[in-house]
Amino acid sequence: MSIQLTILVVPGRYAVCRLQAEAAIPDWLQGPGFKAVVYADDEVTLVCLDERVPLGTPSEPGWACLRTVGPFPFDAAGIVKSLIDPLSGNGIGVFVLCTFDGEHVLIPADQLDAARQHLEAAGHEVLA
Repeated sequence: MSIQLTILVVPGRYAVCRLQAEAAIPDWLQGPGFKAVVYADDEVTLVCLDERVPLGTPSEPGWACLRTVGPFPFDAAGIVKSLIDPLSGNGIGVFVLCTFDGEHVLIPADQLDAARQHLEAAGHEVLA
């Protein structure tokens, strides 16, 4: 059984960037819009608005951001699955980041209209 979600389309176009593991968080990350920093032993991944990323920074630009309207209990099962099944099941790639109050899913910006249709067909409400 799928969980019915309310999903917001976050304004802007986003980039996923890769820095070396020892890199400091750059000043250009600051400012409005969704942003994330994820540390791993061998890299640092940043997500921010495309226009902030300096030329030469290893990045994948051109992502739209969808956000669930939460919060959800941490032990709630199926939230992410309900969100990504209609997307990945229809050939739309996803990059998922979870925050305390909700999930953020990056999808290729040129597939936003198709993503909206698939999510709504699955019973979700998608708000601009």
